[in-house]
Amino acid sequence: MKTEKNQRFVFNEQIDLEATAPGIVRKILAYTDELMLVENHFEKGAIGAMHHHPHTQITYVVSGVFEFTIGTETHVVRAGDTLQKKDGIEHGCVCLEPGILLDTFTPMRKEFVE
Repeated sequence: MKTEKNQRFVFNEQIDLEATAPGIVRKILAYTDELMLVENHFEKGAIGAMHHHPHTQITYVVSGVFEFTIGTETHVVRAGDTLQKKDGIEHGCVCLEPGILLDTFTPMRKEFVE
């Protein structure tokens, strides 16, 4: 099942996983025009390619270990850590231990639901 915009209740076990890159799948969780929550599952060694977009993004590391680059800074992050990426800044990661990232975007990523 796919989530609908402005859906009040989103039950994780009912949401379909979508492959986004080798070793990475995501679930589009609740979203409105102004805000979107996305759950990303990474296998060890999976790469979130360097990219940028016109959305501010905050990432919460639910589990796993990742090497993240934001702009010119690179750090290893673990469960409980949070990262902030302003719109337009280049960012990406490598998964060092299997894990889940929870991304919040403002405004929502229209291309994720088209």
